[in-house]
Order: sequence, then C-alpha cells, then structure tokens
Amino acid sequence: MTDTLPPRTADLPAKWNPGEVEGGMYQRWVDRGYFQGDPTSGKPPFSIVIPPPNVTGSLHLGHAMDHTLIDILTRRRRMQGYDALWLPGMDHAGIATQNVVERQLAAGGTTRHDLGREVFVDKVWQWKAESGGSILGQMRRLGDGVDWSRERFTLDEGLSRAVQTMFKRLFDEGLIYRAERIINWCPRCHTALSDIEVDHHDDSGELVSIRYGDGEDSIVVATTRVETMLGDTGVAVHPDDERYQHLIGKEIELPIVGRRIPVVADDHVDPSFGTGAVKVTPAHDPNDFEIGQRHNLPMPSILDESGVVTNSGTRFDGMDRFAAREAIREELRAQGRIVAEKRPYVHAVGHCSRCDTIVEPRLSKQWFVRVEPLAKAAGDAVRDGRVTIHPKELEKRFFDWVDNMHDWTISRQLWWGHRIPVWYGPDGEVVAVGPDEEPPSGAGWRQDEDVLDTWFSSGLWPISTFGWPEQTADLEHYYPTSVLVTGYDILFFWVVRMMMFGLHAMDGVPPFEHVYLHGLIRDEHGKKMSKSRGNTIDPLALIDEFGADALRFTIARGSNPGTDMSLSTEWVAGSRNFTTKLWNATRFALANGADPAAALPPAERRTDADAWILGRLAEVREQTDALLEDFQFSKATEGLYHFTWDELCDWYLELAKPQLADPELAEGTRAVLGHVFDALLRLLHPIIPFVTEALWTALTGGESVVIAPWPTAGDTGGAVDQGAFDRVAAVQKLITEVRRFRTEQGLPDKRSVAAKLVGLDEAGLGGHRKAVAFLTRLDTPGAEFAPTATVEVGLPGGGVHVELDTSGAIDVAAERARLARDLVAAQKELEQADRKLGNPKFTEKAPATVVDGIRARRETALADIERVTARLAALPAS
Repeated sequence: MTDTLPPRTADLPAKWNPGEVEGGMYQRWVDRGYFQGDPTSGKPPFSIVIPPPNVTGSLHLGHAMDHTLIDILTRRRRMQGYDALWLPGMDHAGIATQNVVERQLAAGGTTRHDLGREVFVDKVWQWKAESGGSILGQMRRLGDGVDWSRERFTLDEGLSRAVQTMFKRLFDEGLIYRAERIINWCPRCHTALSDIEVDHHDDSGELVSIRYGDGEDSIVVATTRVETMLGDTGVAVHPDDERYQHLIGKEIELPIVGRRIPVVADDHVDPSFGTGAVKVTPAHDPNDFEIGQRHNLPMPSILDESGVVTNSGTRFDGMDRFAAREAIREELRAQGRIVAEKRPYVHAVGHCSRCDTIVEPRLSKQWFVRVEPLAKAAGDAVRDGRVTIHPKELEKRFFDWVDNMHDWTISRQLWWGHRIPVWYGPDGEVVAVGPDEEPPSGAGWRQDEDVLDTWFSSGLWPISTFGWPEQTADLEHYYPTSVLVTGYDILFFWVVRMMMFGLHAMDGVPPFEHVYLHGLIRDEHGKKMSKSRGNTIDPLALIDEFGADALRFTIARGSNPGTDMSLSTEWVAGSRNFTTKLWNATRFALANGADPAAALPPAERRTDADAWILGRLAEVREQTDALLEDFQFSKATEGLYHFTWDELCDWYLELAKPQLADPELAEGTRAVLGHVFDALLRLLHPIIPFVTEALWTALTGGESVVIAPWPTAGDTGGAVDQGAFDRVAAVQKLITEVRRFRTEQGLPDKRSVAAKLVGLDEAGLGGHRKAVAFLTRLDTPGAEFAPTATVEVGLPGGGVHVELDTSGAIDVAAERARLARDLVAAQKELEQADRKLGNPKFTEKAPATVVDGIRARRETALADIERVTARLAALPAS
C-alpha cells in the first residue's frame, strides 16, 4: 500500500438519503433469500414468531418497538452463524375485521343478515384480498428481516386444522365445556368478549343509594347501574353484621317491580363498605352470579343483546339501558326511595376495545376452556426454569395472573373466524368433530353458530405456524422458539394462552425459552399516547422524514426491560444525526485509505492512539454481546453510540490525522481505521441495518453485512493495552484544557499560535507532541518567542506547562468589546442577587433551596467578574 491513496468514496454520495435507497436495499435482501430459514442447513436454530398484527391494522409505535427489538435479535443471531428464522403473519382479528366490513355494508344500507353467513364471509375474504394486510408492506419499510416464504394467516387451512385439532382434543379431555356464565358482552358488536378485548378506564357516572322495603324491614343498597335493579332477586349482607340480623331470611319488596326478594347472608359482602348491604342481580354481575348460585336465587335477564330492557314486567321494557337508568332513578325519587346520590362518581368502566361501547356483564350460554390444569402447567414452566421471563421482576405479575385464572370464554357471536366444530343432534346430542372426521349429517343436525375467540388461534401461533399437528421438519427444527418479544400489557392474555396450548400440545415443551417484555412508548413528557390527547406519533411519518434507521435507533436506545419509554420527533431527529455522523466518519476513513483487509500492526508497533481505539473496540464488543444476551437493548445501543461519537469520531479520527500524514505510521493507521469501522458497522447493523449495509459494502467490498460474521474477540486486535489507555486519557485531558483556554481567551479555532510544551517527555507523553500540537493549533515557536500566557495541566505522570504567545493572535479591540459585554452581564447578575439577598422579606419567606440558589448565582457572578477583569487587564493596549 502506498502512502498516497485515491479516495474510495466514489460509490457513496456525500449525504445519506435513506428514502432513496431503503426500499431497493430491502428488496435485494429478500430476493437473495437472506431471511429464509433452512432446517436442513445444519446450523443451530434460532426462531421467533411475530406477534401477529391484525389484518385490519397499520404500523403503530407499539409494532415498531416489537419489530425493531425482534429484528435486532434475529439479525445478530444470523451473523453469529445460526439458522435464524423470524416468521411473519397476521391475525384474522374477528371482531375488528367483521366491524370494518359491516360498516361498509351499512354505508350501502345493507346488513350481514341481509346477505347471510356464507355470502358475508366471502365479502370479508374479498376485503382482506383488496384492503387487508397493509401492515405487511409497512413492515418492509421498517426493515423487518422476516421469512416471507413462511408468511401465515390464522385462517389459513393449516392453521385452521390446528385450531380444530386442539378444540377436539380439549373437548374430549373435558377441558372445553358449555355452560351459562356471566361474560363480558358488547351490545354494539353483539358478542361475548375476552378480558383482553375490554378496556377499562375511568368514567364519570353516579352512585345512587336506594331504600328497599319499608319501616324496620327496609335496607339501603347503592349502585352505579340503577337499571339493573329490575333484575334483582335478593339483597346480601354479611352473616356477622349485627345491623341486619333481624332481616336475614326475610323477604322485602323490590321497588317498582313489586316482587318479594330475600335477604341472604353471604361472606362475600364487606360490612365496612357502604351500607354493608348489596343488591344481587345474578344475571348481570359476576359477583352477584356467584352469590345467586350459592343461595339458589333466580337469574332473570332484563337486558337483551342490544342493551335494551326486556322481560322486566315494567313500563321500562323497550327502553335503552341508559335511558332506563334515568327514568328509573326519577321514579324512585318520586317514591321517596333515593336516600343519597353521588354525582359525578368516577369509577372504572369496561369498554369494548373495538367500538368503545360500554360492556355489559351478561348471563349467557357460552363455550369455556377449563384453565386450571393448563394454567398450572404454564406456571410450573416458569417456576422450574424451562421459560425465563425478562425482566425477572415481572414474574410476580405472571404468577398472580396464572395462579388465579378464571375459565376462559372462547365462543364469539360472530361469523368471521373459526366456527366452533360442534354439531348438535335432534335428540340433544353434542359432537365435537376433528379435522379428519366427517361431521354428522341428517335431519335435525346443525353446527354451532358461534366462532372461536381470536385468542384461541393466536394461542396456537408458535406451533400452528410450523405445521402442528403434523410432525413437520420446521416444527422439529424450530420448536420451541427461542424468544418471545412482546409488551408487558399482554403478558397475561397472549403469553399465557400460548404457554397453555404449547405445553399441552408438545408434551410439556414450552413454546419459547425466553419471554422478553418491553414497556409502552409514551410521549416526550411521559404521558400515554392517545388520539384524544393529540400526542400520537405516526412511525411511518418518522420513517418518511428521518429514515427507518433513525426510528429504530431511537427505539433501541430507549428500550429497557419492562419499563415504558418516551419518544419525540426531536429524539428521532437526533438519531438521524447519529447516522449522518457515522456516514461522514466512514467516508473520511474511506477517503484516507482505510483498509479492513490489511494486517494490523503488531502490538509493539502500534501507536498509543491505535492501541487505545482497538482496546476500546474490544471492550465495547464484549459489553454489547453481554448486554444483548441479557436483552439490555438500551444499554447496548447507548454504549455503541458513545463509542462511535465520543471516542471514535471526536478523538481517534482526530488523533489519526497526524498519523496519516506520517509515512512511517500511515499504513498501520489505515489498517486500524479499516479494522475498527468494519467491526463497528457489523456491531451496529442489527440496530441500523440500512446505513450500515451501504457503508460496510463500500468499505469491505463484501456481498452484504446481513450475512457478514458477527465480530468476535479475534476481530478486536488482542489484549487491552492499559498503558496506552492511560496515556491517551492524559493526552485527552491536556488537549481539552488547552482548548478550553483558547475558548476563554477568544482565540479563533483556526488561528494557530506559537507555543512550547514543557514537561511532555517527563509526563511520558513525548510521542504525542505532534498530535497535541495539531489538535490544539499550536505552532513551533521561533527564536523570538515571548510567551504571554501559560496553561498548567496536572497529569498522572507529571505536570505539563503550555507556554503560548497570544499576541497578535486575537483581535484585541473585538476581544475587549466582548469581555466588556461579559463584565456588564456579570455585574448585573451580582446586583440582582445582592438586591434579593438584602431583602429580608425574600430571605425569610422564600424556600431555602431558592435562597441557596441565589447565593450560588452571586458567587458565580463574583468569579466571572474577577476572571473577566483579569483578562481585560492582561490584554495589550489596542
């Protein structure tokens, strides 16, 4: 290699323009098959299944976080030599998708009932083909390294076979049953809902206290749902509550309805809450249902599937539940039975997550999974270490949920989804049919009208996507999956269901070895993002403006296990600046002949700067590996950021400039530059794949950094040279102090001044004389050198004195004017501080921290006045 090299930046534009290259770059990766898994490769498997987004969805920041973190893990493992598979797909999203198509029909004056089930389902499939799945294209824009050849959909034939198989198996084992229970019901969607489909938030309502009965046989109950009193069949009190001993076992009259209802004693009642008496509406409240069962109370339903009062035997039949609430309250007031009203009464109310309608607890015949043995198996898998939850502190929340699960309502009153594979016969027969079985036929046989909860099929996702119940090569190779990455907010709902089904189907082998739970993305002030607050951010808009790498880097830098992160447009802009810094630094290295193929100079011939940056690279590589193994994305990204910006760009590239100008050092410096940038770009690739691809291929001439090997200890130049570390740290301190002096003296950055460095050899830094002079703009003094200032810097090896001749180096008149302005500002600050501190009203009444702050400002002003005055006195006459 010669000392004079032509620039190697011809293939790189001066500026990184992600919007112009990301799409084409991603398609090349896909076309070359980089993301495809191969169970016959002989490589160790590493597999992750995507948390399947809804077919109706579009990329939001929650997806962006999930996908960025998963992509970091899979890209790194691929570079480490694993058969890394990230399997994509979508959820059919029963309620959400049916609502979309029903709204379209309603716009044309049609309902699904007008079309009939078969035609309506065909319409939904048509919508999916034409409009669904837009998120898949958006995933490409983020850079998701998924195997598109294995894309799955929860209603695909193979996945449907898995659903039917699991239903049949659980039914035959007595773990699926049909019963009347209280469930969450959406009066708008006309279906039962699982807990995950109910959003609870505070609503402003009312708490009304009502007197039932008369005289000594009266009792006061309170409710937020006055209309449900029409379905009351009892009043419950605690058996030890002395206030109501005379009423237990008696009947009192239910107002308006006129029905006689019993007062029952039940341990569920808290005698210290409210009046200690509760109305019991078994068909419309889960706790009341339990009380009703224990005391054999009737369970009449007085609200239909649309939330309309029905079968109450009162004039309120036919009224909407909220209109009835007001009308019944007014009638009770007219009867003198309203004892107290609290309005507004803020309390948590369940809303349908799809349409925001207030959910009604409703007694309904539904299909359930008996979860106790399945949930126990899921808990045991974590307790015995087969599954590890990250962060560990979320284990308690996992156990709190899994150890206290209620049976799971799995039937939905929809048409879009997996229809329940149960047939009812003319004589009351109930037959569950497996995928290879013929359903019963003949007169009187009919299939259940309901479909299964979407979470039933998504609970099978880690096995159904690999071909279960068939024993496929993919299932054998990729199961169990390596990691599940998801938000802590669906720890209970999705994670637990996958564990229950996976353990049951795969003979105790859990569906994943690790569960990494990240937090939510909040706005820059830490507030939850919502449309109502107007603080949502569209990730696609961020990608348009700053590039996918900038968004990915911001997310990775803020992602700590189990905790929420804040995000703002400004922070993504800052990450864009980082990619720009990396781009410019790599172009500088290329322009100066950086050569990753060249052999590094042996340890004994390395400069301190070379040994230091190689040692820091070794440390950062080791730290990055350890942190990513522990899912510490934020710390890993932060470490790479500071190494790149603070150490490589701000220091090593500057220290390398005089070395590149030295014929004896240039070749070794080019090798170190090439070596460091090669390894760094590979370390950064999983986080920011696009810019690193462009830079690494230009630097190395390699095919793609996607398939480049992950840096190992052998790539980082050997053992750390502590002596070089210490000397570079001393040089950095010396340069920083001289630069600070120059700034304080108003010396222009580009103006060189004559100076002597005294004590450099004694401090052990003689070999750095050229670098110090170059980076601080110091010239070799002539024979007539007359220093006007001295900077003394204490270093571990001894003090260094820098004698400078600043005469003529500055515009004395301009500097005097600048210092005069600084002096006036400092004097004004001192006067303001003295005025406040001299005012007893201020010093006696203001908080101590405020007074101390003013005193600190006064001391600073005094120091500034002294410094500026001395500098003015030292200036030569103009």
